Amino acid sequence: MISHKIIKLASNTKFVGLKNVFTHKSSIKNSLCGDFIKIEVVATNNKIKSMRYETQSCILCEASASILANKIKKVNINELKKNLDFFNKNKKDETLNFSSKFKIFNQLLNKKTKNRINCVILPMEALLKALKIEK
Repeated sequence: MISHKIIKLASNTKFVGLKNVFTHKSSIKNSLCGDFIKIEVVATNNKIKSMRYETQSCILCEASASILANKIKKVNINELKKNLDFFNKNKKDETLNFSSKFKIFNQLLNKKTKNRINCVILPMEALLKALKIEK
């Protein structure tokens, strides 16, 4: 069920571990499966500079957090919110695909893992919570 690509993405631990250096922080738990994530974010204006995280979660959530932390410097906060809104509304759609900037997240979702979209978007929800953006 879990591919080698997903394992490789989850094994990138460059941004794992909280350092108590942040402008925003949050923690969130997936009520469906129990995944838990804490994040620390450094952000100014509408740009995110960095993100660190700790999880007690499945490999899909770990891989998603790793991808997000690696891509965070290139993410506009409003664009992230727009993508998360789209996925919350369309997560049951068979042709669900992330936009070009977030296309790497598509590697986490296939026919066998599609029903675990909440695990994949949990790090994004934690980020929006930290930035106090309504979803």
